[in-house]
Amino acid sequence: MITVMGPVDHVVVVGAGLAGLAATLHLLGAGRRVTVVEREGVPGGRAGLLESGGFRIDTGPTVLTMPDLVEEAFAAVGERMTDRLELIRMTPAYRARFADGSQLDVHTDGAAMEAAVEEFAGARQAVGYRRLRIWLERLYRVQMRRFIDTNFDSPLQLAHPDLVRLAALGGFGRLDARIGHFVSDERLRRVFSFQALYAGVPPARALAAYAVIAYMDTVAGVYFPRGGMHALPRAMADAAADAGASLRYGQSVTRLERSGDRVTAVITDQERIPCDAVVLTPDLPISYRLLGRSPHRPLPLRHSPSAVILHAGTDRTWPELAHHTISFGAAWKNTFHELTRTGKLMSDPSLLITRPTASDASLAPPGRHLHYVLAPCPNTEVGPGVREWRELGPRYRDELLAELERRDMPGLGAAIEEEGLVTPADWTAQGHAAGTPFSVAHTFPQTGPFRPRNLVRGTVNAVLAGCGTTPGVGVPTVLISGKLAAERITGPRAARPPRPARKGSSA
Repeated sequence: MITVMGPVDHVVVVGAGLAGLAATLHLLGAGRRVTVVEREGVPGGRAGLLESGGFRIDTGPTVLTMPDLVEEAFAAVGERMTDRLELIRMTPAYRARFADGSQLDVHTDGAAMEAAVEEFAGARQAVGYRRLRIWLERLYRVQMRRFIDTNFDSPLQLAHPDLVRLAALGGFGRLDARIGHFVSDERLRRVFSFQALYAGVPPARALAAYAVIAYMDTVAGVYFPRGGMHALPRAMADAAADAGASLRYGQSVTRLERSGDRVTAVITDQERIPCDAVVLTPDLPISYRLLGRSPHRPLPLRHSPSAVILHAGTDRTWPELAHHTISFGAAWKNTFHELTRTGKLMSDPSLLITRPTASDASLAPPGRHLHYVLAPCPNTEVGPGVREWRELGPRYRDELLAELERRDMPGLGAAIEEEGLVTPADWTAQGHAAGTPFSVAHTFPQTGPFRPRNLVRGTVNAVLAGCGTTPGVGVPTVLISGKLAAERITGPRAARPPRPARKGSSA
């Protein structure tokens, strides 16, 4: 594995999002001195917090899977996740509601889910689910260490027996067809393939290997931190500070000072911070601009679809909603065609509705409830642009409310006391390329060793982290990206010197 050259005693991490904080904890654990620079006044990045009218609103991801990756980051500095963070396991993980009026609770416990599938779609589909679960577990075991949790220096690293195993499992076929090999019920196929949207590719075109996301969602377990998703970066930042990191909030990085092919200091709007190495976690165009470098690719990068988010603090709730409810429209293939090809807003939307107060009532004032509605939409490269969204946003908000009232949440409009609407125009203002928080799509030429690398040619002591680089989009993969960035600086885990004992420790 290629590592950063020269001295690496003091590392500046730009951005206190999940990737930056994961990198910070792993760097501290390897004995490095770390300074974190964050433009906002709090940690979190995309996993931010908005407080309004007594409501505590998560502005980013609402689903936490693979908490062992969080545990690993805390363990790097000798901490236990459970001392910093309380996780609530979601049961069910999701509730899926369909246009025909049917409903399925998605359980991560195998026996419970098999029974639910049998009641929902019959004994044959339950047998198919059992086989699907075994396949998902095998797929995960083959991919995780070899193709996800690894730093690629060359596509030649793919030449490994695990690649043959992945091919034998059908990982290079199409996701929708492979899921259909196990369950033929169209509704079940949606439950185990909608996750491809996270990767920015329709299920009919996505590699079956991306079913690993369905493994994380439907097998490994879905969790929610008490205090909201923002409690995760807050806990990580606190652990980093206690382990010796210097966290400097409210500072924007304006440029990188260089000497030849090395970054020698990070310049903010307030100070100059000398460094031996730097980890950059902003969206790729911002990081490349700071570096004054960008990789040469045969084709321009393609970005994932975006999303419109409606935050609604209400004076009532709808008990038929689980913590996470997926409300599927009748259309499916056409929905993805609109999102990725024609650039039109979904004519028959499928929506993710999250009700965090179902698990933690403290996120809203007494007797009040919080709802988060995610409506996928085209990014600004293929759909409406930033200027159009400024006019379109309020109108689309009204359309969303009308659709939600028709389906799952009658009386929603009258129940809203506090609300916020986030559109691709807002994502663009936050610095996200193509107006999407989901970054670069996981097409085959943008996956694994073909995804933008976390090293940039022409700079020997800078490393990238975050959803735009390896391994990709999603909370688990972003946490891994921070760890992989740290390894570019410290060397492989087995080669690291032991971390010095913390002050006051008897170790």
